[in-house]
Amino acid sequence: MKKQTIAIHTPYVRPDAYGALAVPIYNNVAFEFQDAQTMSDAFCNRIKSPDYARMENPTVTNFEQRVKGLTGAAHVTAFNSGMAAISNALLAVSGQGKNIVTSRHLFGNTLALISNTLLRFGVKPRLRDLTNLEAVDAAIDEQTCCVYLEIVTNPQLEVADLKGIAEIAHKKKVPVIADSTVIPFTETSLKDLGVDIEVVSSTKYISCGGTSLGGLIIDYGTYPQINQRVKYELLVNLGAYMTPQVAYLQTLGLETLDVRYQRQASNALWLAQELSQQPAIEYVNYVGLKDNPYYTLARQQFGATAGAIITIDLKSKEACFDFLDHLKLIHRATNLFDSRTLAIHPASTIFGLFPQRQLELMDVRQTTIRFSIGLEDPEDILEDIKQALRGI
Repeated sequence: MKKQTIAIHTPYVRPDAYGALAVPIYNNVAFEFQDAQTMSDAFCNRIKSPDYARMENPTVTNFEQRVKGLTGAAHVTAFNSGMAAISNALLAVSGQGKNIVTSRHLFGNTLALISNTLLRFGVKPRLRDLTNLEAVDAAIDEQTCCVYLEIVTNPQLEVADLKGIAEIAHKKKVPVIADSTVIPFTETSLKDLGVDIEVVSSTKYISCGGTSLGGLIIDYGTYPQINQRVKYELLVNLGAYMTPQVAYLQTLGLETLDVRYQRQASNALWLAQELSQQPAIEYVNYVGLKDNPYYTLARQQFGATAGAIITIDLKSKEACFDFLDHLKLIHRATNLFDSRTLAIHPASTIFGLFPQRQLELMDVRQTTIRFSIGLEDPEDILEDIKQALRGI
């Protein structure tokens, strides 16, 4: 079956008692067993059966199974946020004295997790230019526990050579963990590009309009010990499993993901082309533009679409604030890939607590506005941007 069909028709692990077509919400904590031996087998992982909703719930399992069918993963685990998925994935591979090879071009909280939180537990960051394969090769040593990157960085919109990085890492028996939030897994196969673990903020495209927080670890089975730690150590001990209510909402979102994404990506491409003609805009950054430095590599890795993030640069921070204050249709809000178009000034918000020198090292400029393009008519989005630009 094609991916859109898989998203809708993945069967339940067990048939529903009433034959419900939409997945039921199992809004409960405990599950009864027919006898003591079955209970013991479930708790000791000898059989596949829900035992306690902190580790497994039928509604969440159905959501995980659909993602597994769409990605060809060996294992999928759903978490209560994208940051929880990232944290659990990195904790599964790291340990005192280990190092993580990654980039300064990461989402702010992810960089803080690696550079501050994990550092306190003896895990060292190695911040390198991941577009330079020689630098990646030189950074990996016997204490490297993973290479971690975003397949399109936010907000820099940098694209690294995933196959090239994977080849280097795998020669040294190091897994590659990649955040694929910007390009959904219905569009590209990171498994084919050599990624071992994919992490996703399902809060974004999948949640269908910013309805719920969630995250996914998509494990392609190349390092079995990672799944063992996630499922039987971290999920049990840290308690970050997705709730059934969220799994229900995100299952509904998954069924329409491809349709919505195609519209958002086409809106973004058209808008990026139109915004390039606006004299008040100093620079338009969108990976789908043919003059973008990552255009060719992005098409090779991700196919014909380039996601729904556009950034623009204006002449100053003050101009950015004035522009945001004059928006009428576009919402001043964080989050990505809502049904609505959103705009934010990353340097003063998402990265607002970072010192200016660190912002410079991360290429987060005071002149940049980030758009998450929604499902509105693109001409209406453009008209709002144009009227907000007047006088700048």
